[in-house]
Amino acid sequence: MRIIVVSDTHMPKKAKQFPTRLIQELYTADLIVHAGDWHSINVYNQLSTYGEVIGVYGNVDDNELKEVVPRRVVTEWEGCKVGIVHGHGDKKTTEKRVIEEFEGEELDLIIFGHSHLPLLRFVKKTMLFNPGSVTDKRRLPYYSFGVITVDHQGLRADHIFYSNKET
Repeated sequence: MRIIVVSDTHMPKKAKQFPTRLIQELYTADLIVHAGDWHSINVYNQLSTYGEVIGVYGNVDDNELKEVVPRRVVTEWEGCKVGIVHGHGDKKTTEKRVIEEFEGEELDLIIFGHSHLPLLRFVKKTMLFNPGSVTDKRRLPYYSFGVITVDHQGLRADHIFYSNKET
């Protein structure tokens, strides 16, 4: 199973269309995950043209989008239990908030966004994965998104980095 993971697209404010680098990967996806801050329902509709989409809303998302996607998701892929949440809130770091969000649940993977900072690390046996942003890298050198593979070998996650959000 090949999952393309995006977050913090902030469209159309930060970009009018998806970067070509992302579009190339969307064609290969078995599933597309968006970890919030889509900005509008149009992003959901555009992603849906490439395949099945699941996701959560973030702190800048409009009410129309909040009617389509929940605040958090717990799902299972090929026997791996996965939590998805945007990660916004008060106090603490984004990472601490997402860990607390799923406290008491045994998850293999937590996907989140909000910080725009690509992250891949483990807390105990749970992989934490933030894909970064495909349209708003802030002060980072690259834009990014994620590719998660789930197969008989287990769960693997990688970041795709690129420097031009137009191509």
